[in-house]
Amino acid sequence: MPWSITVGNIAGTAIRIHVTFLLFLVWIGAAYYRQGGAGAAWEGVVFVVLLFLCVLLHELGHVFAARRYGVKTPDITLWPFGGIANLERIPEKPAEELVVAIAGPLVNVVIAAVLLAVLGAGVDVEHLTNIEDPRLGMVAKLASANIFLVLFNLLPAFPMDGGRVLRALLAMRMGYAKATATAAGVGQAFAVALGLLGIFTNPMLVIIAIFVFIAASGEAGHVQMREVSRGVLVADAMITHFETLGPQATVDEAVECLIRTTQKEFPVVDGARRLRGVLTRDAMIRALKDQGPQTPVLDVMQHDIPTIGARAKLETGLRLLTDTRAPALGVVDGENRLIGLLTPENLGEMLMVRSAQPEQRFGPWGRLGAR
Repeated sequence: MPWSITVGNIAGTAIRIHVTFLLFLVWIGAAYYRQGGAGAAWEGVVFVVLLFLCVLLHELGHVFAARRYGVKTPDITLWPFGGIANLERIPEKPAEELVVAIAGPLVNVVIAAVLLAVLGAGVDVEHLTNIEDPRLGMVAKLASANIFLVLFNLLPAFPMDGGRVLRALLAMRMGYAKATATAAGVGQAFAVALGLLGIFTNPMLVIIAIFVFIAASGEAGHVQMREVSRGVLVADAMITHFETLGPQATVDEAVECLIRTTQKEFPVVDGARRLRGVLTRDAMIRALKDQGPQTPVLDVMQHDIPTIGARAKLETGLRLLTDTRAPALGVVDGENRLIGLLTPENLGEMLMVRSAQPEQRFGPWGRLGAR
């Protein structure tokens, strides 16, 4: 993850802190300092650090639950808005996803229960609902925050755990893709309601609503794409007609190709048709403006473009494209010669075609064939 700092490793999972989280701590300290001086600033920062320790434990709950089903988690990243456990995949068996999704909030339930036990019978439940109450001590604030984390994360909207719990429950009665679409729809409806509430009460709710709406849409699209790619080969979806550039080509030659075609990504290949890199439209225009038309494409292309075999599963290609965030994948034959391209755009087009004609399937080398 760019702009993140690795601070440790727990059972094979890297723990990272995004730079914006450190800036958030500075902002919290400054805000509390204006209210009550240095003592208040330190207290505010310590509370946020302890709160995010609880968030980290929440994410580790997901990690260890997922590991039970053979799902690894390369890293956890802490952001100002929470933590993200980067699971390699989401278990598709509804019961397994239910366990993984609920594990995080259960950790916060345990933390809140322990903190309430420490506070004893004299705790004022009414005060716990107002975390800004100066009469609340640090332990009471943390207990209150963990109760909030449980309630917030169980809202039935992606990317919160409640959205995944809802999908798991729905998937026990319907297909995984349909369950995802239904859960995403519920999440989007919730986001709209939250946004309308935020307009009249708190603008921060509007920002959260936008984030929830986009995340729900992204989850639905990702699962739909995965369902479409199931059982399909890379060769069935790749682009086979495209312009290439040689290693000696210049940016002005690339511009000519851009104008006469609809391509946005131009592979640079050597004489043996081995992929050297990809020149994107944006990089081309940027180089044309900043460096001039005679700039060699080798100087401005994106190197280290991943390649994949034509007979590999499209699911593998989709995962590789997502993980590397490359502008395209080079599709190669047995002798590592470039024979096709796989791009996010052509995958999106395939999704639209499959959605419009569910009775059709992709045949060899990208052709549509009847079932």
